[in-house]
Order: sequence, then structure tokens, then C-alpha cells
Amino acid sequence: MERKYLLIDVSILPDVFSKVVEAKELIATGEVIGISNAAKQVGISRSTFYKYHDKVFQLAEGALGRKATINLLLDHQSGILSDLLNIIAIHNGNVLTISQDTPINGAANVSITFDISNASPTFDSILEALRANEGVKKLNLVAVE
Repeated sequence: MERKYLLIDVSILPDVFSKVVEAKELIATGEVIGISNAAKQVGISRSTFYKYHDKVFQLAEGALGRKATINLLLDHQSGILSDLLNIIAIHNGNVLTISQDTPINGAANVSITFDISNASPTFDSILEALRANEGVKKLNLVAVE
């Protein structure tokens, strides 16, 4: 499934999307602990939060489209992370940070933040190439700033 992204003025969207973003911000800043507390504080259900949390993001002022952060679940096999970094480089992305957890049950969580200001041909093409790579069990777009 090809994913497409739109930049939309929040004034035309149902309030639920803004509330999900607000709940994510409360968790990220440590103002509340846990999804249940964040959802309750902003007035949405936990199920609503989970339904949209990896689908809506707030763009940062002045840095539109410059950095992206993705989380991946990778098979614990030699060379997979190297392949992914190569895909990012081929698409003119510049890796800024990488964080990899110790593999558990044959899989490792990896977070990569990279500069996408020169992505070619599109940012979407990078995500699709990463998702299609053998060994990628899951890819979530965390943020675009």
C-alpha cells in the first residue's frame, strides 16, 4: 500500500486529530505519564489515540520538511541496518542520529532521524524503499519537522 501525506489546515479537520497530537505532546514533554492519562486529559478514548497516533503529526515552525524520524522493527540479521542506511543515502537523505536497542527474540528496535531536505525523488519513495527491504518487520513514521 502506497502511503501519501498531505499538509492540512487543522481548522477543517475534526477535533480528534488535534487532540491526538496534543496527547502525544503531553507524553513527550512528561506532563503526563501514560497514554491513558494523556487521552483522558485531552478528552479522547485510548482507542482513538491508538487509532491515529502514528497517522497525525504536528509540523515544527521554520523547519518544514527538513528532518524525519522513523522507528523500525528489524530482524536480527547481519547487514540489514547497513542496507537501510544505504537506501537513505541513495535517496539523498542524510542520517543525523541512530539508536538501536539490543535484539530480543530475534528482532531489534531502531530509531533513525535523517535530513530529508534533499530527498530524491520524494520522501515517500524513501519510506517505501525502506518498508520493502527484507528484514524490516515494521516501520512507523514518528515525526516530520
